[in-house]
Amino acid sequence: KLISPVIFRDSEEKKVELDNFKGRLIILNFWTTWCEPCKKEMPSLDNLYQNKNFENLLIFPINMEKLNIKKTKKFFSDLEIKKLNIFFDTDLSLVKQLNLRGVPTTVLVNKDGEEFSRILGEIDFTDKKFLKWLTQYQ
Repeated sequence: KLISPVIFRDSEEKKVELDNFKGRLIILNFWTTWCEPCKKEMPSLDNLYQNKNFENLLIFPINMEKLNIKKTKKFFSDLEIKKLNIFFDTDLSLVKQLNLRGVPTTVLVNKDGEEFSRILGEIDFTDKKFLKWLTQYQ
């Protein structure tokens, strides 16, 4: 199903609209700083973003807490996240729009802007089976 309009904010509080990225494979990863499974999976998500086989892939890790740049940056720093940027859904409008039920939740969006899969809970984004499956959507 088409998910539109999807709007969230970057770390400078500028609007990010998913419609601007049609033609790209997109991962929306919803997380919080207090979520242990989020801590476990974030390094593998960062690793996936650095994978040369997925250069058309965009990853948006979207924090679902009150805007706190310092706290979220510390979270990324503690986990040695190198490539990912931090995004925010502070008013939880996107969470409500997508009917999310807990963290972490990952929503995968194809080149046409349609959600084609949803992962509830922690995943290893470097898992060979997952990567092979994801390749078909590039």
